[in-house]
Amino acid sequence: MKIEAYLKPHCGWSHGVRTILSKYGLDYVEHDIANCPRCYEDMVRKSGQKLSPCVQINGVMLAGVSGEEVENYLLRNELVSPVETRNANLSSPYASESNGTYPAFESIRFF
Repeated sequence: MKIEAYLKPHCGWSHGVRTILSKYGLDYVEHDIANCPRCYEDMVRKSGQKLSPCVQINGVMLAGVSGEEVENYLLRNELVSPVETRNANLSSPYASESNGTYPAFESIRFF
């Protein structure tokens, strides 16, 4: 299977995609669209839009997808077999939060 993932280094949605690809042990080429203008332009040209993440699997472009959407595509097309793991909210921009809530922020006081 040939997979190219157009991701940002510090993006919750991109993290969700990485989590799914790792969950199934899939090899993929990651393109850093935040730090490589050529990679970003390539993603826009291939996907026809500017939203990320985008994942191209065997020539099929999944544009503006979450980890959950990538997983659904892989399972629906029988490219992977179901794997049991702990429940994580992979469609959230905070995919690392297992309960799907927003992370807690502390107030900063300036004097």
